[in-house]
Amino acid sequence: MNAPQLAPEALFRAYTARLNGVLQELDWAPVAALGAELLDCWQSGRQVFLCGNGGSAGNAVHLANDFLYGISKTPGSGLRVTALPANGSVLTCLANDEGYEQIFSLQLAVLARPGDVVIALSGSGNSPNILRVLEQARTMGVRSYAILGYTGGKAKALADCAIHAAVNDMQIAEDVQMAIGHMLMQYLYQNRPQAGA
Repeated sequence: MNAPQLAPEALFRAYTARLNGVLQELDWAPVAALGAELLDCWQSGRQVFLCGNGGSAGNAVHLANDFLYGISKTPGSGLRVTALPANGSVLTCLANDEGYEQIFSLQLAVLARPGDVVIALSGSGNSPNILRVLEQARTMGVRSYAILGYTGGKAKALADCAIHAAVNDMQIAEDVQMAIGHMLMQYLYQNRPQAGA
């Protein structure tokens, strides 16, 4: 038997309550660790890579914009950041020639250097291309973070630092990715180098 349909306002309130509940229960220590890592990347010039599939790919591209420009709004002073899902030609080439599971790992293998950082965004934590990029990061000495939903999947153990929102809802998992990304953006903006400092 199907659950009764909610009126729009009730559905929206229930969604808001679930999202708020997930954020209230989140362990903020790994988010703070990512914030400190990103601030150090900014200060030292280390590069940051973001990746994800579907809505998470859109979030990766959005956050790359925020970290490149929004954290400072001073030309030439943002993070060195690349969204691995952003280049359609590269994605379709690698997917066609090497397999979809390698679309991020093969880019990372060329672009990253030891000490760089990769942030994987995934609802399930089980997408083969997310697992491959985390494995590639480990072999290269690239520090890896993963923002995950559901159980965290296999990525939870593969990442150097996992940020896990235990929610069985893809939309809320993706909302959490963006909320964390925007919190990190504001943290970086708050700690931006001051002119003349």
